[in-house]
Parts: sequence; C-alpha cells; structure tokens
Amino acid sequence: MKILFIGDVFARSGRDALAAHLPAAIKEFAPDVVIVNGENAAHGIGINDKICQEFFDLGVDVITTGNHVWDQREVIPYIERQPKLLRPINYPKGTPGNGSYIHTTRGGKKILVINAMARLYMDPLDDPFAAVEELVTAHKMGKSVHAIFLDFHGEASSEKMAMAHYLDGKVSAVVGTHTHIPTADAQIFPNGTAYQTDAGMTGDYYSVIGMRPETPIMRFTRKISLERLSPAEGEATMCGVLIETDDTTGKAVSIRAVRRGPRLLNT
Repeated sequence: MKILFIGDVFARSGRDALAAHLPAAIKEFAPDVVIVNGENAAHGIGINDKICQEFFDLGVDVITTGNHVWDQREVIPYIERQPKLLRPINYPKGTPGNGSYIHTTRGGKKILVINAMARLYMDPLDDPFAAVEELVTAHKMGKSVHAIFLDFHGEASSEKMAMAHYLDGKVSAVVGTHTHIPTADAQIFPNGTAYQTDAGMTGDYYSVIGMRPETPIMRFTRKISLERLSPAEGEATMCGVLIETDDTTGKAVSIRAVRRGPRLLNT
C-alpha cells in the first residue's frame, strides 16, 4: 500500500499549495490513500466544513487535526457527522468526533488511520500511548487491516520518538505534525515501522511557522503584543511523506520526504 501524508496545511497559502501540487503528486505516486493534516487550514487556526470539502474534492481521503481542531466553532456539528475528519483520539470520552477511521481503498485494502496528540508542552489530554495501544490491539496489521498510520501531533521530538519505539512493529508508520518544520530523519525502525519526527508545514516558509514575522519578533524582543498574529501570504511549499507498506504484514518497505514549492529543497 502507498500512503501519501501531507503535513499541516496553513491558511490560504497552504490551501493554494495543496491545490497546486497535490493532484500532480497523486498522478505521479498513485497512492492508495491520501491523508492530510488540516488543523491550521482556516486562517492558520482550525478548519471548517467548506475547507474539508475542498480537500476531499482534491483527492484527500482522511483529514487529521490537532490542538487547533476546535478553533472554528462550526466544525463541531460537522465533525460529528463526517467520520473522515479526525480529532486526537486521546480527548476525553464524550468529546465530539472520532480519533480514528478505517479507510477502504479502491482496491479493497483497509488502512486504520489514527490521530493522537502528545502531552509534553501541549494540552493535558488523556494518555496517548494507552489510547493508541488499545486501538492497535483491537486491529492487527495483516489481519483486520492491511496497514495502520498514526499522525502524532506534538511539540517534543522526544515524545514522538518514544511513541514510534513503543509502537515499532505494531503500526505501519508514525509521522509527527505540529512544529511546522520538516525533519530529516525519515527511517524504518527494526520491526518495520516507518517514522519521521515531523512531516513539515504546507505553507509559506518565509514566515515564523506560518505567521508573518513582524508580530512574533515583537513578542520575542519586546514582550508585547500590539497586533494579532496573521498568516504569511507568500507562495507556499507542500510538505509530507510517501510511505509504502507490505500488504501481507503491514510493515513499511520505504519512506521518503515529499516537498514541492519554493524555498525548501524539493524531493
């Protein structure tokens, strides 16, 4: 199975980059499933039903999120009726929406997509390790599903790495999101789990993690905030990873970075 995962789509520039580059990537790589993190898609904070539909129309199969999932209030009733839009699985019971989704490809293959959020320097949610462990215990690779993919949304690289080691051999891939910077550590762990600490942002890289630099600079240098943060609006780069798995075992065969756009080295 080929899994194309695209990191945090940030505001209008990120959406434009996704529209510009994703169709060509789908044509080139012929992925079985396309997963996109969209938690920053609406002006840099949150996502709404209109943007979700734009993504689905581009060929996206599943949308993951993170700590900004609720920033656009109209998403709450939408996420309750749209199972392909995920929120982190380790939110407390009773929270609207779902943290996982089993997608069936056109060829009949099944992939379990999981969205979880880390806790170090993040909101104090339920234990993500326990939440994911419970799910992967119920869905074995090579048996009930052909592959399992985890978008682990978190700040600390150590926590993301720990999760990948914890799940090595139990899931096809653990790929981090949230820091908006693509890391250079794509690898396959000894028991067959593909890993990258962060897929990177799909947004304007002439920015401070997607925002115009002026206000963040003022906050860092003067400790004052006279204006709200506003998204950078230059040409954006689409960042993500392409993972291939063995359909029999669910284990990863390869992982490589995908970057299309200005500023960053394209791969």
